[in-house]
Amino acid sequence: MTIPRPTRTDVHFRSEEDDCAAWLYLPDGAGPEHQVPVIVMAHGFSGVKEQRLDAFAERFVAVGYACLVFDYRHFGESEGLPRELVNVKRQLQDWRNAVAFARSVPEADANRVILWGTSFAGGHVLVTAAHDPGIAAVISQCPFTDGQAAGLAMPRLTALKLMGKAFQDVLAARLGREPVRVDAMGRPGDLAVMTSPDALPGFKALLAASGLDQAKMAVPARVMFEVGTYVPGKSARKIACAALFAVCDGDSVAPAKTTIRHLSKAPKGTVKRYDVGHFDIYVGEGFERVVSDQVAFLTANVPPVPSDARHLAPGI
Repeated sequence: MTIPRPTRTDVHFRSEEDDCAAWLYLPDGAGPEHQVPVIVMAHGFSGVKEQRLDAFAERFVAVGYACLVFDYRHFGESEGLPRELVNVKRQLQDWRNAVAFARSVPEADANRVILWGTSFAGGHVLVTAAHDPGIAAVISQCPFTDGQAAGLAMPRLTALKLMGKAFQDVLAARLGREPVRVDAMGRPGDLAVMTSPDALPGFKALLAASGLDQAKMAVPARVMFEVGTYVPGKSARKIACAALFAVCDGDSVAPAKTTIRHLSKAPKGTVKRYDVGHFDIYVGEGFERVVSDQVAFLTANVPPVPSDARHLAPGI
């Protein structure tokens, strides 16, 4: 399916002491007199916006939504040292600040802000929406919901070695030294955070589909102390708005059984299941299926033209 590429603008917003880099997409006709819903989007563990988030945003913009696609601090074009640091508290701050910035965009309707997150960010949007009753809708795909479940899915020896590296990294930080890093992706048996058989091939396919030759894959190992205790799935029950959860039955990173157990408690949640793996949802047929379902969810729950204004819009 060929979608015309919409115009996007490079923007920045302040998140605590640093700037976050973002893309702002606006659909045709959007303006201060015709404000549209805005979807705030970010990637998962160690990901950046160039890794296929534009493909999702372009589909949403084509049907009338604005999109704000941002990089967390420490990643991509955003500020923050050390580089590639995955820090849950800081990333949740980035989400709150991204939402605040989206609400300030003149062409965006501050009352129709939608959250879209994938993988690790699929967990972040649950927490963010649970604490912000003004969010209009949530889309969470292949979401990380339970650190303990993810840890149990990891080979025990790999987990022990990663924790050893995490201790070394914390000590290095206290001594003012360079971070001790571990790879985010690896082959089975490698010392990396994700080592399922489909992890590295899936990540490489994602890069190829994004037109990227390589990506920075090594993260400071201290993140292991956070991943195991982070359970964003508990926030699902507190989300008041409509929510769409795209769950991969073959997910090797965020086990589907535990994910569904958490997400089934969302009062207005809908779970869509896909017979694919964690990385298949970004490319090919998996992408086409999930993005079509997401567009249908958006237009049904937060239409680009509010229902009370449709009678004023000729031809609608």
